[in-house]
Amino acid sequence: MSRGPRPFQTLRDAIPIARIRGIVQVAERGPESLFDFTIAGAKPVAFVRVKYTESIRAVLAEILRDCDDEIRRLRSVTQDAALSCELWLRSRYGTWRFFRVTADALVELRRDGLPLGGKG
Repeated sequence: MSRGPRPFQTLRDAIPIARIRGIVQVAERGPESLFDFTIAGAKPVAFVRVKYTESIRAVLAEILRDCDDEIRRLRSVTQDAALSCELWLRSRYGTWRFFRVTADALVELRRDGLPLGGKG
């Protein structure tokens, strides 16, 4: 039995992950929303957009293409060292991938918000 539409399921499942990193404030959803929630109390403060995907193992070029709208919206948030704009992708099986969206790249992150392969 379904637990609801996948976009809402994805957002609901993202909140416990985000709470590990800090205080979560969910944004009001609408056609012009730039992000789904913020994570405060952590450094940097994160603006996060979540998305369900069928192709969780996609290469960066495919993610850039398939998530163009979400990436464009996150890039419209002011870029600053104290802020992190992040795209979180979830598969139907609950597998997650996390990315920091910068002005010209996607940087894959660990669940804790640090760069994948980085120390911390």
